Amino acid sequence: MKIAVLSCIHANLPALEAVLRDIEKNHCDAIYSLGDLVGYGPHPNEVVNKIRELQIPSTQGCWDEDIVEGLNACECSYPSLLAEKRGRMAHEWTNQQITPENREFLAKLPLMLHLDNLCFTHGSPHSNHEYILPEMDAFCALERVLAASADVLFCGHTHIPYVRTLNPGQLSVKLKKGNGVTERQFSSSVKRIINVGSVGEPRHGRPNATYVIYDQDTERVWIREVEYDYEKTCRDIIERGLPSIFAWRLSRGLEFAEKAPDASHVCQR
Repeated sequence: MKIAVLSCIHANLPALEAVLRDIEKNHCDAIYSLGDLVGYGPHPNEVVNKIRELQIPSTQGCWDEDIVEGLNACECSYPSLLAEKRGRMAHEWTNQQITPENREFLAKLPLMLHLDNLCFTHGSPHSNHEYILPEMDAFCALERVLAASADVLFCGHTHIPYVRTLNPGQLSVKLKKGNGVTERQFSSSVKRIINVGSVGEPRHGRPNATYVIYDQDTERVWIREVEYDYEKTCRDIIERGLPSIFAWRLSRGLEFAEKAPDASHVCQR
């Protein structure tokens, strides 16, 4: 079975529609979404309505969570005070636009979905706000896959697609409890982490939407890059009153050259 996995649509309807056409062209049997249906972009209700209409299974992303429960990000999770200010503006705008029905839909989205030996989540099995980066320590990366009770972990959140294979091996773990130390050993089979990038706000250096096609039978992965009319989304961003910098970075597929000092940090507020 061929599965299309997409993430981080971020209220960008033209990008979503282009990806859906590409999925149909590639004859995929199922579609899974990893959340962040809203945030930053100008079409929050249109995107959520499309996901609901097509009954696409979706996990809850960090932006979906924040719209439901209130903004749960602060200066420790934004790369700069300026980025935090823009994030708050986008949150307040989206919070005013979203319909009660769509807010309820976002509230009911699960943190993880499973299909056979596959797990789908937004950030990591531990938090919507955690980044699983390609350079993450191998032991930590393996722990994230094991925590998902899967062989293949699909995630998003970073907006940059990649595939990482964790080779099989013997692991030894020492647990300290009281005055004693217990050592446990176990074997791990091949595991994979597949980041599907972003449909609506790519950060790989081009404005094209990205998503992944996974073949369950052959275990083959295709990272798809789809061109679309990003200029329309840019115009809508400006016309609907969102910060114009969102249009600038969307047109270039960049994160505005801002880097958090510790991207793996999870806000504890």
